[in-house]
Amino acid sequence: MKPFRLFRSSVRNKLLAMVLAPLAVVLPALMFILSVWGGSAYDRLLIDKIRSDLAVANGYFEHVREGVGRDVSMLAASTRLAHALAGGQREEVVDFLQSSGQALRVDFLHFVDRRGVVQATSSRLPTGASLADAQTVRSALQGRAVTMLDVFAPAMLQAIDPELAARSRVPIVETRNAAPSDRTLEGRGLVIHTAAPVHDARGELLGALVGGLLLNRNLQFVDHINEIIYPEGSLPPGGQGTATLFLDDVRIATNVRLFEDEGAQERASGTRVSAAVREAVLERGEIWLHRAFVVNDWYISGYQPIEDGQGRRVGMLYVGYLEAPFLATKRLTFAGVLFLFAVTIVLATVFSLKGARSIFRPLERMNETMHAIEAGHADARVGRLASRDEIGLLAAHFDQLLDRLQQQNDFLQRWAAELDAKVAERTHELEESNQHLRETQRRLVMSAKLAAIGELTAGVAHEINNPVAVIQGNLDVIREVLGEGAASVKEELRLMDNQVERIRLIVAKLLQFARPSEFAGYTESVSPRAAFADTLVLVGHLLKRGHIAVEQRIETERRVVITGNELQQVLVNLLVNAIQAMQEGGMLTLVARDWCEDGAVLGVALSVEDSGVGIPPENLERIFDPFFTTKGAAGTGLGLAVSFGVVERYGGRITVASRPGGGACFTVWLREGENPRTATAA
Repeated sequence: MKPFRLFRSSVRNKLLAMVLAPLAVVLPALMFILSVWGGSAYDRLLIDKIRSDLAVANGYFEHVREGVGRDVSMLAASTRLAHALAGGQREEVVDFLQSSGQALRVDFLHFVDRRGVVQATSSRLPTGASLADAQTVRSALQGRAVTMLDVFAPAMLQAIDPELAARSRVPIVETRNAAPSDRTLEGRGLVIHTAAPVHDARGELLGALVGGLLLNRNLQFVDHINEIIYPEGSLPPGGQGTATLFLDDVRIATNVRLFEDEGAQERASGTRVSAAVREAVLERGEIWLHRAFVVNDWYISGYQPIEDGQGRRVGMLYVGYLEAPFLATKRLTFAGVLFLFAVTIVLATVFSLKGARSIFRPLERMNETMHAIEAGHADARVGRLASRDEIGLLAAHFDQLLDRLQQQNDFLQRWAAELDAKVAERTHELEESNQHLRETQRRLVMSAKLAAIGELTAGVAHEINNPVAVIQGNLDVIREVLGEGAASVKEELRLMDNQVERIRLIVAKLLQFARPSEFAGYTESVSPRAAFADTLVLVGHLLKRGHIAVEQRIETERRVVITGNELQQVLVNLLVNAIQAMQEGGMLTLVARDWCEDGAVLGVALSVEDSGVGIPPENLERIFDPFFTTKGAAGTGLGLAVSFGVVERYGGRITVASRPGGGACFTVWLREGENPRTATAA
């Protein structure tokens, strides 16, 4: 928020913001759009390039595959093969196949009869071996030439030529990001397998000519793809293009190098493709056009699945180029744009400050004048300015307004002083009236309650005390009549005595609440320390039985003027309530401190705090109402009401603070001197 406050408080900053806003907002927005859209477009160009490269590589791969099939088909239909077969000399056919295989650059040529049995071969495959199960041979013997990819088992390669088996054996190298595998050697061969029917001069089928080109470690194949797609100068400085042929996920022919050591030329045969690429290409059959980690660096890569004659995905064709040179070019471009943006901002700031000075300088003079006036210099003025434009006229008019304002301000200050005095006087009178009104209302409510209870008490005393006296007298008569026989019902008689006494106490509390002056004794100077000590003796048996610890903090030695018995009654009521609130035991805290208001000491505050269950908020407002109790039949609801009346009679009050589960704290506020009301009553 601080930068915004600077713009709001300075014309110079506002003018500068207005000039620089297009640069500070539009140019960064353009930079952001350029970085997002341009980066995305740049990435799409890279992907489009790799898509094109992969299409070229796949076209060349198809060209090689079709070329092998076309060459073998032409050889099968040649008159030279027909003459060799017509001669009936096996050695002549073998020589022809060997020389033709070298000319066609295929790894083997077999002639099989109509049963699919090898009759002659350019390899070491034994004569008489059956190739009838091969799909290419079956198609050729049915009169159709077929060329497809096929995966030869290691045993088959060994039978054809041990050298082919050796070329196919590739130790699998542990590769970063590859899928977990326990394979250590790839011995299968990926072969362009072709077969074409062979007819005699009369057009009758003699058999089939079978040929194959092993792609494992066929470096000429991948290097030629690389030369076609990535000729010299087609990539940025430091760029490198690569091509690879995979059998499953293992590189069997590649010009990807192992770059761990600078200048290393070892090809990465036997390394494996990343798990992500394997899943997308080999498992889902998708074409991968994205960046990928290849052996030891990131490449913009294109992967395409390769299928055999049965439509099974047996490998992949890959082309790609290093990502780093393109990223460097991209970053350099953005850095150049960012530099131009920074230079533009700096130059615009310099020229804007120079042009805006003639505008903001007069306004700054006016601002300085206003600050001087606020600081108490009422005679401060802008003065004459060299500028005669609208801002100069505004400054002159501003000085005139200040002169008028000063005159009116002096007049208003005189009136304000008089008005403040009258308001203060009236406010004080209203506060005293409100305080007196609240006190009168409270006393009227309490008087109404006392009147009602007094009337009730008179009837209760008359209606209850007489029957109680009769009951007590009859109990005494029963004891005299029974004599020693009363021992058998001693406990029952004792319980009846207790209940009669309880009735008397309830009536006494009613009378004490309704007519407190009749129960008051002589006032005396009471020490809070002694009051707490005497009260604790009275409730000591309850504390021991309830496993309650007591903590006292006597922070004052002031004394209060009150009837000792009445103060003791108030404290006993509060302590008993606190003990009953701590059924599981707890801590009872007694505090005596000075009662201070507005810097003056009025008396003593006595606090009784428990760690019990607390008082619900809905009960706090009714806690001192007569007959309100939460103890059911065990309580009369008069203890706190009587205590409140006693303390109020001496000019004090009782307050309570509590929260559910956090205990309750009752505080008795007693004045230090004798209350005029009690003195008058006495």
